[in-house]
Amino acid sequence: MQQIHRLSRREIKTILHHTGNVCILLAAAMLIPILVTFIYNEPKYIASFLYSAIISAVIGFLLVKLFRVEMKMTLKSAMIFSTIIWLVACALGSLPYYLSGELSYLNSYFEAMSGFTTTGFSMYSNVDAVSYTMNFWRAFTQWIGGLGIIFLLLALLRSTGVDVMRLYMAEGREERLVPSIKHSTRIIVYMYSLFTLIAIALFFIAGMPLFDSVFHAFTTLSTGGFGMHNSSLLFYNSVWIEIVAMIIMMIGATNYALHYTILRGNWREYFKDIETKVAFTLIIISTALVTFMLYNNQVYGNDLLLNLRFSLFQMVSAITTTGLQTAFYPDILSKWIGLGTFLMTIIMIIGAGSLSTGGGIKWLRVGILLKGISWQVKSFILPGKAVMAKKLHHVTELKITDDVIRLTGAFLSTYLVVYIVSVIIVLIYYPDISRVIFEVASALSNVGLSSGIMTPDSPALVKIVFIIDFWMGRLEIWPVLLLIVIAINNVIRRR
Repeated sequence: MQQIHRLSRREIKTILHHTGNVCILLAAAMLIPILVTFIYNEPKYIASFLYSAIISAVIGFLLVKLFRVEMKMTLKSAMIFSTIIWLVACALGSLPYYLSGELSYLNSYFEAMSGFTTTGFSMYSNVDAVSYTMNFWRAFTQWIGGLGIIFLLLALLRSTGVDVMRLYMAEGREERLVPSIKHSTRIIVYMYSLFTLIAIALFFIAGMPLFDSVFHAFTTLSTGGFGMHNSSLLFYNSVWIEIVAMIIMMIGATNYALHYTILRGNWREYFKDIETKVAFTLIIISTALVTFMLYNNQVYGNDLLLNLRFSLFQMVSAITTTGLQTAFYPDILSKWIGLGTFLMTIIMIIGAGSLSTGGGIKWLRVGILLKGISWQVKSFILPGKAVMAKKLHHVTELKITDDVIRLTGAFLSTYLVVYIVSVIIVLIYYPDISRVIFEVASALSNVGLSSGIMTPDSPALVKIVFIIDFWMGRLEIWPVLLLIVIAINNVIRRR
C-alpha cells in the first residue's frame, strides 16, 4: 500500500526523461510563430520566441541526457507525469508573453494555462490590440491543447507497449479507435488535422480574412474559445460565420471514436450513440427555454429568429465548452440573468463528449448516471429474481457494471467538491454569487465564457484558483488528486 503513495527513483527518472521530450517538442512549436513575424512584419517578437525556444530546448536536452528511461511506466507514474507536464508546458509556454513585456509572469502563466487547457479566459485587457504573432501563439497553444500535450508526444514516441498504453490512459482516455493505441493516436491526429483544414476553408468561405480563419479554426475545433476581438465572434456579425462556428464546435466536442466510425461510412451510429442523444436533448431544451425567455423579455426585440440565433449560439458554445460569445458582460447579467445564466452554468458543468477536445463532466458520464437512475427505479418494480441488462450504445454496445456507475458517481461528487471549494474562495473577493458560480463553472469545465469577473486586475489568489481549476478540469481531477496524495505522504514521511 505504501508504494501507491510513493514514487521510486526509477519512476522519477523515467518521468523526467519524458518531460524532456515534451520540452523539446514545445521548443520546436515556439519557432513556428517566428514565421508569422516575417509575414506580418513584427520583428520585435522574434527574440521573445527564439529565447523561449532555446530555453525549452536546453531544458529538454538536459533532462533527456541526464535521465534515462529505466522502467516501463506504471499507471501511477503515467498519471503523475501527465499532471506535472501540464505545469511544465505552461511555464515554458508563458515565456513568449513574459519576454515580450506584454504581460506579467502570473498573467503570462494564466494565459498559457488557459490556452493549453483550451479554456479561453484571457489576461489581455484589449484583445483587439494584440499582434498577429501573439494571436497566432494564443491560437496555436489551444490547437495543441485540444489534442493534448501527451497525445502529441504519443504520436511521435518511439516506445511501444506499456508506456504508450499507460500514457494514453493517464489523461482520462480509455477508448481506442483500433486495437493498437499508437495507431489510434495517429488516426486521431490525422482526423484533427483534416478537420482543421476544413474549418479554415469554411470560415474563409463564410467571409473571414485568412488569418482570422486560421485563428478561429484553431480555437474553435479545439473548443478553446480564444478570440481576436473584444466582442469575440459578434465582431463579424455574420449568421454564416456563427453557423460554421457551431458546426466546428460540435465536431470538436464529439467523440473521435464516433468520428472514425462515421468516416468509415457508418453514419447511423451518430444518431444511435448515447452521447449524441444527451447532447442534442440538452441543446434543444436549453435553447427553447432561453429563446422563450429572451423573446418574452424582448431582449433582442420582437424578432423570434434573432432571439433564437443568440440563444442557440451560446448554448452550443457552452455545452461544447468552447466559450465563444455573442452575448457579453454586462448584457449577459442584465438581460440573461436568471434562467439564461443558470442553464448555461448547468450545461457548462455537463460539458462535451468523451475522447473529444472538450471539458466538463462529459456527456457519457451524464448518460450513465441517467441510465443508472432509470435502472435503479426499475429494480424496485421488477421481481426480486429478475435480471436487468444494463447496457447503453456508445460506438458499440457497452455493458455497464455497478462499479462503472459507482466510479461515475464518485467523479461527479469529487468534481462538485472542487467546484464548491473554488466558489467559496472566489466569493471572498467577489460577493455576487450568481456571477461567481457562473465564472467558476466556466473555469473548471475549460469553457471560458465570462460574466466579467476575471480580468487582468483580478486578485492574484483568484487567478491562482482559476489556474488550478483549468488544470484540474483538463486532467479530469484524478491525476491531480494522486499527485497531492503523494506530496502529502512524502511530507509526512520526512517528518
